Amino acid sequence: MPAVKMYTTGYCPYCTRAKQFLQAKGVLQMEEIRIDTDPAARIAMMEITQRRTVPQIFIGSTHVGGYDDLVALDKSGALQPLLDAA
Repeated sequence: MPAVKMYTTGYCPYCTRAKQFLQAKGVLQMEEIRIDTDPAARIAMMEITQRRTVPQIFIGSTHVGGYDDLVALDKSGALQPLLDAA
C-alpha cells in the first residue's frame, strides 16, 4: 500500500502540483482518492480532515494538509524525515 494518500479532484491544479512535487521528492506510488467521482469519499475526507478543499494529503498516518502545507513542511525540513519514516 502506498505510504502517501491524497484526496483529489480531476480539475484541481493544486492536486496536480502536489503530485508532481511528491514525485520530484521520490514518491513513486500514491493512493489517489477522487472525491469528485465518489461522494462518499468526499464526506469521509471532510469528517477526517475537517476541511472541504483538495488536495488533502496524508503521509503514513500523518495528515499533512494541502499543497501549501506540503511545501511549508518541505521548507521547514520536516517533509523528508516524514517520507523516510512512511
